[in-house]
Amino acid sequence: MQREHIHFVTGRLAEHALRETLHDLSPRIGFDYSVDVLNITVAALMTPQWIAGRINVPAETTRVMLPGYCEGDLSVVEQAGGRPVQRGPRDLRRLPAYFGQSETAHQYGAFDIEILAEINHCPRLSREEILREARRLAESGADVIDVGCDPGETWAGVGEVVRALRDQGHRVSIDSLNVLEIAAAAEAGAELVLSVNSTNCRAAPDWGCEVVVVPDVPETLEGLEATVELLAEKQVRLRIDPVLSPIGFGFAESLGRYLEVHRRYPDAEMMMGIGNLTELTDADSAAINVLLLGFCQEIGIRSVLTTEVINWARSSVRECDLARRLVYHAVEHQVLPKHLEPRLVMLRDAEVLRRSKAELAQLAAQIRDSNYRIFAEDGEIHLVSSGVHLAGADPFAVFEQLLTSAPGGSAPKNLDASHAFYLGFEMAKALTALTLDKQYEQDEALDWGLLTRAEKHQRLPARRKKQGGRETGDE
Repeated sequence: MQREHIHFVTGRLAEHALRETLHDLSPRIGFDYSVDVLNITVAALMTPQWIAGRINVPAETTRVMLPGYCEGDLSVVEQAGGRPVQRGPRDLRRLPAYFGQSETAHQYGAFDIEILAEINHCPRLSREEILREARRLAESGADVIDVGCDPGETWAGVGEVVRALRDQGHRVSIDSLNVLEIAAAAEAGAELVLSVNSTNCRAAPDWGCEVVVVPDVPETLEGLEATVELLAEKQVRLRIDPVLSPIGFGFAESLGRYLEVHRRYPDAEMMMGIGNLTELTDADSAAINVLLLGFCQEIGIRSVLTTEVINWARSSVRECDLARRLVYHAVEHQVLPKHLEPRLVMLRDAEVLRRSKAELAQLAAQIRDSNYRIFAEDGEIHLVSSGVHLAGADPFAVFEQLLTSAPGGSAPKNLDASHAFYLGFEMAKALTALTLDKQYEQDEALDWGLLTRAEKHQRLPARRKKQGGRETGDE
């Protein structure tokens, strides 16, 4: 069988780093390679049409790999080179990860935990507001929309809202202890009641739906056994929620109650209301959700109730949707929940690729054009162009240096308003990356996990120059 030979296409600036990476990578992965260094400084400025007229593909090549930034139709390069063509990663330092994809990636994504997403204080909202919020929650991954009622009063419109939600295709639960509200919701199509204890359990057989049983006194589980026995005798389907307590109010003991209930009722379905931790703790919700769903996965709790009220928990449903897949895979395959779900790593990046000062100096020495490159390394922002290498921790100070970097202490000729705005935007991103220890790549959105907002490629086009009576790019 022929050994794979990959022909890598790059520009002058990346040649040295690419050759070093391939020298280490190729024997580990098991492929031969060649490097085609085209007459352009920055590989990101290449287009398929430009490459097609210049590529030189060796006969032994099995496929051609272009830089990830090379946008457009690759078929013109395939026709020119006579070999399959693909884009590699946008950063060549990610080539090892590109070739070392997880063997279990195709197995990832299954789950068995159901997400109930509560819309709080529904009686205070219009039906349109409730339907709009329900759509958003369902799109985020919610399986059931929980209609939250206000205690101390009976909401006459609960049935109408439940029916409207059902008409929109949602599964619905009702969060109330009021038997009149519950009865109206159940008649309209609610499939689950939160919550039932000794105060309302005798009405449960009339509702015809599943209920969530909670103890009368969570700290002692008082009333739980009697309610469970009554509902079991009446053949009412149920799941049990021993009630999670906030930190400082019995959190550790409440986790113990879930273990105790699982021991007492090993065959009973269980639920955990996780909002008591995510909503009531000064911390971003993602990691808390992962830990709580990991606990649920291990002991067999197959439904969680969450809310998105406080601002730091406004993406809890999406976080739970990803977390349930992560913990399922970890438990089922007995692997660590690590390097499986990058979308849950938001504040800091899982990995930051570094450049040494020597590498940066070498890059700066190779640049021959007036386009600006920005790097964020070792606590400093680096601004590099032909004959210019400025660095500093303060982007304002770096820009002040740039304003006097041209001969005679003047501003560079290409520093117009558009360029200045662009550099300010990119250096602000670079400073954020340095502050949070994130990877910064010029013209790329910072990676905020599931909250990442893609950015349109904003690098300003290369300055054109006349050559032999025609315009050319940076060659």
